[in-house]
Amino acid sequence: MKYKENINKNIFRGYDIRGIYPTELDEDTAYTVGLGFGSYIRSIGKTDCVVGHDNRISSPVLYSALIKGITETGINVTSLGLCTTPMYYYACIKLNIFSGVMVTASHNPKDDNGFKFAFTEEGNCKGKEIQDFLAYILKRDFLKGEGQVSEYDLTNDYIELFKNNIKFGPRKLKVVLDPANGTTSIICRKIYELFPMDLTIINEESDGNFPNHHPDPCVEDNMKMLKEKVLELNADIGISFDGDGDRVGVITNSAKFVPTDKYMIMIIRNIINKVSNKTFLYDVKCSKALVDEIEKLGGKSICSRTGNSYTKSAVRDNDLPFGGELSGHVYFRDRWPGFDSGLYAGLRLLEIMSNNNKTVDEMLDGINNYYSTPEIKFTSPDTIKFTVVDKVIQYVKSKKYSYKDIDGVRVEFNDGWALVRASNTGPNLTARFEANTEDRLLEIENEFTGLIQEYNK
Repeated sequence: MKYKENINKNIFRGYDIRGIYPTELDEDTAYTVGLGFGSYIRSIGKTDCVVGHDNRISSPVLYSALIKGITETGINVTSLGLCTTPMYYYACIKLNIFSGVMVTASHNPKDDNGFKFAFTEEGNCKGKEIQDFLAYILKRDFLKGEGQVSEYDLTNDYIELFKNNIKFGPRKLKVVLDPANGTTSIICRKIYELFPMDLTIINEESDGNFPNHHPDPCVEDNMKMLKEKVLELNADIGISFDGDGDRVGVITNSAKFVPTDKYMIMIIRNIINKVSNKTFLYDVKCSKALVDEIEKLGGKSICSRTGNSYTKSAVRDNDLPFGGELSGHVYFRDRWPGFDSGLYAGLRLLEIMSNNNKTVDEMLDGINNYYSTPEIKFTSPDTIKFTVVDKVIQYVKSKKYSYKDIDGVRVEFNDGWALVRASNTGPNLTARFEANTEDRLLEIENEFTGLIQEYNK
């Protein structure tokens, strides 16, 4: 393995390092990232780090190359091996070692891979920190040393965390899980069988090729198999997870898809009178229905830019009991350590249901109704996608529309909104639209998709 002379700068994205294996990201890239990571954390006084990897086919080789680079700088590595991203987060907490790297591409296609990394207890690097890290790597000012590798099997400690945190009521639920052949496959049964339920699991074999469907539970098309199994078994609920286990998706008893903002409403309704701080965080993609509900319940809300690295740190920095984003990341801090875990998010909803007799459909009653699109993706090269967003912002200013620009541009009308932003995880633009009526929704969508198509050339 050798230093990557022509490292692909485009893989250093907004929340992490992510690219296609092996064309954009290979073993030499992983080794080079390891050299940079180890040298940097040693320069700020660290001696140890934690490293884990998901179940993608390319993860083991990238993991080995990364660890080789880190240890050659004199940093000791606690090796978790195959684990979910939430397991990696908990290992950092349990070991009190907050420098670390998780080899994963989350919900991206099977040929992608990457690195989520943290230097300190501030959490995953993001934005300027990632670009500064790229500049640090390019300097090639690496330290030398002989770090050691020790292995840590987190499984029992992680299971205990769940066992001590969730308390089911008397109702026994019929539950279907879909880990989508992702990394939660290695532990979801062990954790969910701790609790009284009638459990069925589909796509349970750990397979980084994701042979049955794409591992993104917040895209409704990926939930078809789960919907079918819920109806077949007359189950109370279906729950799915993404490739590395930090996101959740929910299907109701009647096989309806539940967007994460509606999942958040069910949680907030349950906890708002149990917490002292009644402020909750949501991201720019979420429906106005969530804000309406928080206000109806007497709470307050904070709007954040999208991205796990941003939303998680904002929930922590504002000392909030709960928050999340439409992509399926949710953060409990009322009695959980604050990191995003799809398995835990699913269990918190099951805990609520086990203490009442309502169906999920009934638990969603009373939410203000808006007409909205799912998140829409437009392929756009990394080299131009931010320019497209800038052009949309200029258009919005010329029209004197009200807007927020904390993440792309969210245009606020008195009867709806439009969001256009550049994806930080791939070469895409993303958009979402919402309005009070279907006709108005179509008007807003047509206006802004037309702009995207015009500028995205």
